[in-house]
Amino acid sequence: MEDFKRILVVSRMTKHCREAVHYGISLARKYNAELSILHVIHNPFGLEGWNLPIVSLEQDFKKLFDEAKSDLDRIIREEKAKGFPIKELIKNGDPTEEIIKTVKEEKIDLLVLLAHEEWRLEHFLFGRSNEELVRRLPCTVMFVKNEPKPVRW
Repeated sequence: MEDFKRILVVSRMTKHCREAVHYGISLARKYNAELSILHVIHNPFGLEGWNLPIVSLEQDFKKLFDEAKSDLDRIIREEKAKGFPIKELIKNGDPTEEIIKTVKEEKIDLLVLLAHEEWRLEHFLFGRSNEELVRRLPCTVMFVKNEPKPVRW
């Protein structure tokens, strides 16, 4: 296995991304690597001008987003308090394109992200990003398997 100098963890702002962040922290410590965490802000419900009955879905999405962001902020704060430097990057736009652009700009050696079952809502929220990332990225990709539990409606 090669030594990694720059590691990027992608946070999709779900509570399941904690596992990916923890793997990124562990690997960065092991290899004495720089660690960055990328938050890509992409609101699929921001459809101004569309007459769609999705107000409650947008509110639920915002609530889940805020809870996940708060939890990830706590993890990052705790690691920084222990003296471990973490660079946070926040980008707006298409998740796949922003991840690829960031990997190239930051010269990333290892990308860590959550593996997930891409079901219909997942496709709507994130697209088929994992497939496309594997094909297009110039770095090693590590998927962290942590399947979400069924959604209760």
